Amino acid sequence: MNRRNFLRNTGFVAAGSLFVPAFMKPLEAMALDELSLYKNLVVVQLSGGNDGLNTVIPHGNDIYYQKRRSIAIKPEEVIKLNDMQGLNPNMIALKEIYDQGWMTIINDVGYPNPDRSHFRSMDIWQTGSDSNQFLSTGWIGRYLDSNCQTCKFPYTAIEVDDSLSLAMKGQTKKGIALKDPAALFRNTNDPFFKAMLQSDKEHLDEDNLGYLYKTMIETQSSASYIQNTSKIYQSKSIYPTSGFANQLKTVSKFISSGLKTRVYYVSMSGFDTHVNQINQQGNLLKQYSEGMAAFLKDLKSNNKLEDTLVITFSEFGRRVEQNASNGTDHGTANNMFVFGGKLKKQGIFNAAPNLSDLDTGDLKYQLDFRQVYGTILDKWLDVNNADILNKKFNTLDFI
Repeated sequence: MNRRNFLRNTGFVAAGSLFVPAFMKPLEAMALDELSLYKNLVVVQLSGGNDGLNTVIPHGNDIYYQKRRSIAIKPEEVIKLNDMQGLNPNMIALKEIYDQGWMTIINDVGYPNPDRSHFRSMDIWQTGSDSNQFLSTGWIGRYLDSNCQTCKFPYTAIEVDDSLSLAMKGQTKKGIALKDPAALFRNTNDPFFKAMLQSDKEHLDEDNLGYLYKTMIETQSSASYIQNTSKIYQSKSIYPTSGFANQLKTVSKFISSGLKTRVYYVSMSGFDTHVNQINQQGNLLKQYSEGMAAFLKDLKSNNKLEDTLVITFSEFGRRVEQNASNGTDHGTANNMFVFGGKLKKQGIFNAAPNLSDLDTGDLKYQLDFRQVYGTILDKWLDVNNADILNKKFNTLDFI
């Protein structure tokens, strides 16, 4: 195996970008008895533009049924939360979570001058930019760049995936993307990998090869830490057999084993429901809800729920009126979910969407998504949100 093929096969380089962070020092230099006592943030991305109105159904509003004659969720099927709103019937697993006070629903989250392109709107949400502003760093990446007390530690941010999202990329630091810590450990302990480390020392001061060499050293060191720390924990909880649930199971293992990590990032795709939405979205919401419920219960059983905050977002919602294909088209404002054991305002956070006051057929946003980010940065990650979001955003009272 040559050097190029090895790098390609082991996943250190793809699409011209590196997935691993530039750590300030090797993990071995850190005290082994420092267990994670941090507040953990888990970000869940629903890719494709989830239809918020068929997720949290405004069953008390007749306009909803007038606008969605063939795809509206019947009132008798809605899991009612109050006289106006309720959950999709495929989300029954979250009813217990909601009743426990571990869930907050924030309605009509968006931003001014919304963009209906998947790629552009996702960039806006991941970078925390204005709609006419183009940033090359993500909001979590800029948190990593900040001088926060815990950002000096390796693996401050982990994405459970094969590639790293823009949200996790900073100017000087990045998160790391991995699906299987054991596989990363095996790859970095491959004899060819070790031989490369020895032979490439002479290139340490060269711009490109030097950066790659340093990255490989840090990756090898970090892979050993993650594997050796997380392998001691064996979850007794039963998770559904879905890819999404498996991502959350991995996150739970990392949290419960004491990794020095503040932020985890997972995603689930398939929510672009232009055609025959009911079954497609229903199946996805069932996977999401069952996986999330198992994850939260697992954290609770390990006394980690109070130290963990989970947020769920999608790049936009859907238009209020259904289309001719029994689906919905790209919209604007959407709901967000917040989960945790220390929620200040549980249940439904703010007023239901106003379906009689639309912006050319789309929901008007009540809250800027950066107010949610700003609240998390200020109150959970203990940094000034203005330093990360480039301007100050008022915080909310959900934590």
